[in-house]
Amino acid sequence: MSLPITSGTSVLGTALSGMRAAQLRLDSSAHNVANVQTPDFRRQVVTQSARPDQGGVDARVEREPAGAATGTEGFGRLAEDLVGQRLSLYSFEANLRTVQAHDRMLGALLDTKA
Repeated sequence: MSLPITSGTSVLGTALSGMRAAQLRLDSSAHNVANVQTPDFRRQVVTQSARPDQGGVDARVEREPAGAATGTEGFGRLAEDLVGQRLSLYSFEANLRTVQAHDRMLGALLDTKA
């Protein structure tokens, strides 16, 4: 699944695409944790690709190839998923702060021009 984000500026577009990618990684990781004991479960993985012409990233959720799981009874990568969830939260917050800074700067510019 790829959801392009468009905006008027590359800074805002980059931050919004980063937020969306972080959300997809968090959702995917939570899905993997919730289904770790499901028979024949195939993990979700998020792949990202840079958008050099627009800035930011495109993110897609895909299924891990069959037989790629490691560990006993699907628990082998549980720690990886839990750490991934925390990293996704930090990434989302960092991109959110960029959006907030952009908003403040735009507001200051409009106040100056008014």
